[in-house]
Amino acid sequence: MTTGVRRRMGVEERKQQLIGVALELFSHRSPDEVSIDEIAAAAGISRPLVYHYFPGKQSLYEAALRRAADELAARFLEPPQGPLGARLLRVMGRFFDFVDDHGPGFAALMRGGPAVGSSTTNAMIDEVRQAAYEQILAHLEVDSPSARLELVVRSWVSLAETTALLWLDGRRVPRAELELQLVHDFAALAAVSAAYDTEMAGILVRIIADEPADGPFGELVGRLVALVPEIPGQRLA
Repeated sequence: MTTGVRRRMGVEERKQQLIGVALELFSHRSPDEVSIDEIAAAAGISRPLVYHYFPGKQSLYEAALRRAADELAARFLEPPQGPLGARLLRVMGRFFDFVDDHGPGFAALMRGGPAVGSSTTNAMIDEVRQAAYEQILAHLEVDSPSARLELVVRSWVSLAETTALLWLDGRRVPRAELELQLVHDFAALAAVSAAYDTEMAGILVRIIADEPADGPFGELVGRLVALVPEIPGQRLA
């Protein structure tokens, strides 16, 4: 009979294991509620050994947050093929996959947690927002955005973040509906801005020209038309 021998991990391998364990625990409960003892037990090592690799829970939280931030930023990557509405809908699906999988940790990060307020944490959050912003500009094929376009895209990124946080409180609206609504929100923000700015109008016309009638943007137009009552004696275009 042979006795199983636990393989000894190298320094970097052990650190990555601890980050993964911590991220898993933070994904199901607020980081404030997770202790170093729980992380050590889940990793199968002693509490002092956790401190050997990380000075404290905040440093481990920040390391876990770094991994989560990189993963979240990657959710906005999308091949630039096909209608924009369909691309944004796929992006929102992956974004909500992340929120769904890491709910408590996502909420703690945005609302307050053990590392919130630190320069490291704030920088990582800003990196995710900037990555999302740059990806949307890439889909719009715009290198130097105007002030109005920047306002539209950054407002939409912020709206997606806020919507996800509100959805986590009870999930009272079906997730698929919110994903589609956020794509419609982008179109609405762009349309309102286009009413004030010729450059934005040109971008909107270019976007709509590639959209199929049965796509997300086409569906929004159909929903809006259905809301407008026909004026007696006149026909709506």
